[in-house]
Amino acid sequence: MFSPLRHAAYRNLFTAQVAALLGTGMATVALGLLAFDLAGANAGQVLGAALAIKMVAYIGVAPFASALAARLPRKALLVSLDGVRAGVAVALPFVSEPWQVYGLMTVLYIASAAFTPAFQAMIPDLLPDEADYTKALSLSRLAADLESVASPVLAAVLLAFISYNNLFVGTALGFVVSALFVVGASLPMLTKIQPKPFIQRLTGGLRLFALTPRLRGLLAISLATAAGGAMVFVNTVVLVQSQFGLSEQASAWALAAFGGGSMTAAVFLPRLLGRMTDRRAMVLGAGVMTAVLLAGAWVAVSYPVLIGLWVIMGFGYSLTITPAGRALRRSSTAQDRPALFAAQFALSHACWLIAYPVAGLVSAEADPGAAFLVLAALCATGAVLGLLIWPARDPEILAHDHPELEPDDPHLADKTASVPAAAHAHPFVIDERHDRWPTSGK
Repeated sequence: MFSPLRHAAYRNLFTAQVAALLGTGMATVALGLLAFDLAGANAGQVLGAALAIKMVAYIGVAPFASALAARLPRKALLVSLDGVRAGVAVALPFVSEPWQVYGLMTVLYIASAAFTPAFQAMIPDLLPDEADYTKALSLSRLAADLESVASPVLAAVLLAFISYNNLFVGTALGFVVSALFVVGASLPMLTKIQPKPFIQRLTGGLRLFALTPRLRGLLAISLATAAGGAMVFVNTVVLVQSQFGLSEQASAWALAAFGGGSMTAAVFLPRLLGRMTDRRAMVLGAGVMTAVLLAGAWVAVSYPVLIGLWVIMGFGYSLTITPAGRALRRSSTAQDRPALFAAQFALSHACWLIAYPVAGLVSAEADPGAAFLVLAALCATGAVLGLLIWPARDPEILAHDHPELEPDDPHLADKTASVPAAAHAHPFVIDERHDRWPTSGK
């Protein structure tokens, strides 16, 4: 699993990701505690609103940032955005009103919306081998889970000695360390090609989603991912501190349990994906999350039970989210990949924009048990839609024809005897030459 780390540039980027996520994880814990400090039992409503702002920023900014970044130096862009995020983290300990939280977090989320897709789109360029890329996805999932495991554990220890406001200092340090490792990475140069018009760069990723069946299915499963994750991220502090009457440290340990389940799945995923399709793994994960949400409505009545539920939830969450990068890679050329990752970033967060307010408002207006049930229905809807939209038979190489081309056109040079005379077969993606998905084997 760790073989991609032998690649120096990827190793630097991976270390940068770990540093940033450790800091972000501490900020996640501190933000939840800040919301509880400001709103008490209604903390879920405050936190849900803040996270909804995050989703709006991600949805609105990511495609524009990707289109604009096509003309900017990658390294300078990433380092600058890390600097902005560090500055916001330094300011967060001084807030005293919810509107101040919303304003600062909007700036942080806009910077993250520009940073994350650009970062993710570079990994396939660094690791062109499919096996290495699959391992890198699992490593990235493990790194992301540090936000849910190592950061809450570290936060729980630190909270015994410092106030939660000081956790934001750790967030700032994480972004500074991330910027330093990006500076030290040797990033691949983009192929010099004639840039597409801005509007095509802006909408290109959305077009790939609209015309590629597996990507439409991936989006449906993203709804399930958001439903399960929103219950954890919004209502853990409400369940632990308001309903169970426990401490801030107990909230941090509960979030760590969720991350532990996710890390466990990430460790086994490279081997699992060698035997199971991305579609099957992701639908299975959505099913696990739906079952946990249904069970939680009745059995999440004590802290130990909640810990167990969150471990299983984390396992299902990782199954739904880790294989997504493979599906994105299969569905794009290197030229279109940044736009596709940006579109995935925006569209998946549109699903979170639905789930976060639901998790916060239902919990605040009714109770966490009702939130479990409503989010279970949302999760099941995503799983079923994913099964229906994403074809069970989804080969990478598809036979298709080009009636508009002359028989001696160079694009038809790879035709084989197994397909009709006017057809050929190759790894199929939507691009300028292929503007529709083949049907009936064509």
